[in-house]
Amino acid sequence: MGSEGQRGQRGTSVSEADAAGSRKPLSDEARSAFTPPLGVPLPPLPEDDHPTSEFAVPEGLTAEPASDTEGSAFVPPAGVRTGTQAGQGANFPAFTPPDGIPVVRLTKDTPWQDRMRTMLRMPISERPAPERQERQDEAGPAAPRVLDLTLRIGELLLAGGEGAEDVEAAMFGVAHAYGLDRCEPTVTFTLLSVSYQPSLVDDPITASRTVRRRGTDYTRLSAVFRLVDDITSSEDFTLEEAYRRLAEIRRNRHPYPGWALTVAGGALAGAASMLVGGDWPVFFAAAVGAMLGDRLAWLASGRGLPEFYQFVAAAMPPAAMGVALSLAGVGLQASAVITGGLFALIPGRALVAGVQDGLTGYYITAAARLLEVGYLIVGIVCGVLTVLYGGLQLDAKLNPEAALRHVDRPVTQILAAMLLALTFSILLQQERHTVLFATLNGGVAWVVYGALHDTAKVPAVAATTVAAGLVGLFGQLLSRYRYASALPYVTAAIGPLLPGSATYFGLLALAQGNMDRGIAHLTQAAALALAIAIGVNLGNEAARLFLKAPRLEGESSGRRAAKRTRGF
Repeated sequence: MGSEGQRGQRGTSVSEADAAGSRKPLSDEARSAFTPPLGVPLPPLPEDDHPTSEFAVPEGLTAEPASDTEGSAFVPPAGVRTGTQAGQGANFPAFTPPDGIPVVRLTKDTPWQDRMRTMLRMPISERPAPERQERQDEAGPAAPRVLDLTLRIGELLLAGGEGAEDVEAAMFGVAHAYGLDRCEPTVTFTLLSVSYQPSLVDDPITASRTVRRRGTDYTRLSAVFRLVDDITSSEDFTLEEAYRRLAEIRRNRHPYPGWALTVAGGALAGAASMLVGGDWPVFFAAAVGAMLGDRLAWLASGRGLPEFYQFVAAAMPPAAMGVALSLAGVGLQASAVITGGLFALIPGRALVAGVQDGLTGYYITAAARLLEVGYLIVGIVCGVLTVLYGGLQLDAKLNPEAALRHVDRPVTQILAAMLLALTFSILLQQERHTVLFATLNGGVAWVVYGALHDTAKVPAVAATTVAAGLVGLFGQLLSRYRYASALPYVTAAIGPLLPGSATYFGLLALAQGNMDRGIAHLTQAAALALAIAIGVNLGNEAARLFLKAPRLEGESSGRRAAKRTRGF
């Protein structure tokens, strides 16, 4: 028994030791903030494998049935109607500015240029939904195809010399008409891009296109404008039909052959020589020199030379014709012959487009266009100066002090101005029904300039600005009446106002080494060129004041201004 008692005492001590060992404190790794203290029972295990959540619905409450579609943070609460939902009495102006979102009334009786320009000048969050409603049983056109059509149309417009704002308006109008409301076109001098974002959570789709070749064909430009007008005004104009029309426009040939362009260039130079006091012999001499220059430029173009060298080649024959007449001593005005040849070469179209882009806020495109104008003028200067310097070495009687004869023959000069505008229209490949309007517009421009400068003794820059303003006004009204581009009615009409004589006398003074007089004449020529461009733009803006523009509810003005850099 003694031994058994000892074994019992030993067993009791062992059990007590085990119990004491089980009550040892746990290590730091085993501790947990969710371990209950001693004496507190563990919570029951959940019935399923998923842990419970403190967001779970308490017992006794029923949860709302889940909808099949995923909710959105932009959806208003249940029972609240917004202005975009069906029904009346919207009482939840969510995400609206303090003054409310202006509503654009895009009526079809206003030109698409003004409607799309109004929307482009609005923030993307304030633009209305596309006017073309997609059918429930038909899927809309694929976004990449719409963007491709948009870029192709913008390429034709930009290559034809259209302003950057009108190109963006046309691109936005095409994309908006096919249901791409979140679309942002961007236009620079050689690059077109457009970005479309389907929704706030989808990735944007971006496409771009490079303009590598430029050509002057206002017939094609007018056809593209009619295509954009049909797309933006018709609700059943399919994408396939738009592609077919665009292919037809690209396949169409120029309305005038090459020989007609050469003859028109000669007639333009002859008409310009009569504007500055030349007679009929001077007319034919200037015409021959300009036609030789045109053929020489075509030869340089066929050899693949850049446009700069083409202008150098085109400027040399008219100057050589004037030097030859001076050396022959036939008594003809050599200065009028050279001036007439310069009229046909001054890039007035690119100058007007460049200044217009700058005034409407497209500074990169404006700088590129004006740089192009600068290169072309330098090419003309190089060609004319080379010939004039050679003529001075041969003792040609070229006197910059002898100004062009001022003759009082208004009827002859008005007819010459109209002939100049007519031939300029042919060089621009305009449609035949627009040639008459451009010719009359050019005659009006010269009458206004002559009345102000010759009769009222108004300075040449101010008179040129007023005359160019009337050209822009009439051209813009005619284009809006016909829902077409304003370039065919404006570009040719400013031909009689181009600074040909000031350019010639400036180059002649530089060839003779008279830097002060040469710079003064060239500065006057630059001032006249800028006066033409600014006057045309002022006429365009004045014409839009007479047009019925899309109105914005909540605003006093019916048309927003162009983009500003100072915020007003």
